[in-house]
Amino acid sequence: MQTHSSSVVAVKATESLAELLDRDYRNVEEYERDLERNAGALRRANSSHASLHKAMREVVDGVLGEADTVEAAKSRTREVIDRIVEEIETGKHRAAARAATTFEDGETFLTHDFSTTLLEAVEVAAAEGCHLTAYATEARPRYLGRKTARRLAEMDRVDPHLLVDSAAGHVLDRCDRVVVGMTCIVGDTLYNRVGTFPLVAAANVADVPVTVVGSESKIVQSDFVFENEEREPAEVIREPVEGVTIENPAYDATPMDLIDSVVTDQDQFVP
Repeated sequence: MQTHSSSVVAVKATESLAELLDRDYRNVEEYERDLERNAGALRRANSSHASLHKAMREVVDGVLGEADTVEAAKSRTREVIDRIVEEIETGKHRAAARAATTFEDGETFLTHDFSTTLLEAVEVAAAEGCHLTAYATEARPRYLGRKTARRLAEMDRVDPHLLVDSAAGHVLDRCDRVVVGMTCIVGDTLYNRVGTFPLVAAANVADVPVTVVGSESKIVQSDFVFENEEREPAEVIREPVEGVTIENPAYDATPMDLIDSVVTDQDQFVP
């Protein structure tokens, strides 16, 4: 969960439930209780992953009360797991394909953190002939933005620039828009890697539009409460400073009224 995107985590968690299919159960009620218990434990493993939450809920809702025998319940579970995994994996690619069409030849954009969906969109747009200039922040303190810059450097027709997070406002006047991925959207709030909120706020002041890209599985309207993750202080400073409390939140919250457009696998809309 610390090294992969939330959609990858959701896929792995969903696939892991297939281990229950090899266990023996006395009746369907016992099997359903075990499925619900394990799905609940996986769901609670990270309260910041909306796609994980949705995937676990969908497996349980898709199986409970739908079969009269253990074998039938297991067969139903296999079908639901396969469907959900396919939806998550293909959703990312469809979102990237849709987002690729929003890029224009000669466009300059600024991005933050590391989004595989966004990177795929840039790659597709460039392959189809768009010449793009990309500014990527380092995304401190874990520096996943450096990984983004390296990926961008591998793409033809893309001119990548890497800068520290605090320099984002300095280059906004060179950018046509800000484009970021999403950890999730819950109601009227975008949750994404920490540093997204100040970047989006600055873009609004500078009158630079902001686009968010991600699969529909990361959008939740209800039944989910986002809980931030406090990461290790050593990521901020290796040696503790006496008398100083080190805070290292993984995500921040951005009001959706600061976002100009959202592109998913199913839609493109204005919040």
